[in-house]
Amino acid sequence: MNKIVALQIDKTWSLFLDRDGVINKKLDNDYVKTTEEFEFIEGAEVALQEMNEIFGKLFVVTNQQGIGKGIMSHADLKAVHDYMELGLKSVGVKFEAIYYCPTLAAENAPCRKPNIGMALQAKEEFPDVNFSKSILIGDSVTDIQMGKRAGMKTVYINDSLNNPENADWVVKSLVEFSAILKNC
Repeated sequence: MNKIVALQIDKTWSLFLDRDGVINKKLDNDYVKTTEEFEFIEGAEVALQEMNEIFGKLFVVTNQQGIGKGIMSHADLKAVHDYMELGLKSVGVKFEAIYYCPTLAAENAPCRKPNIGMALQAKEEFPDVNFSKSILIGDSVTDIQMGKRAGMKTVYINDSLNNPENADWVVKSLVEFSAILKNC
């Protein structure tokens, strides 16, 4: 917790969030392809509302290779993201942008985590984003690798609290991380 206090997070900071497993429930061996399959993780909406009050900018950065596999379309993904944003808007949460990479993992596209293409796109569209004053929250090793490569602080959501990539913090959920931020 002391590391967070030392950061002095304020509205000059940006928060980058993975989607599946962080904001919404991840489907085992599948992709969230429809609004009916999208389900917020318990407490995520309130946690995001609290973080929205702390950080200046919130972004979603998500790999979505279901598009590359042909099992969903860009329009399907847009419908899911619109649904997510509508649900969050009702509690005052606003993302500056949602970035996604539709390519297959094997393609190693610049936009696909662990590469930093989505972070660079955010920086290009929002020049005041400073990666040294940014935090990336994710539930996979590639999320943490992306954050580290971009020079961000990282939060690894992991039920077992293992930390294979030396994330700056390991928590069980957005709710837990939000509680830590509120108590600083």
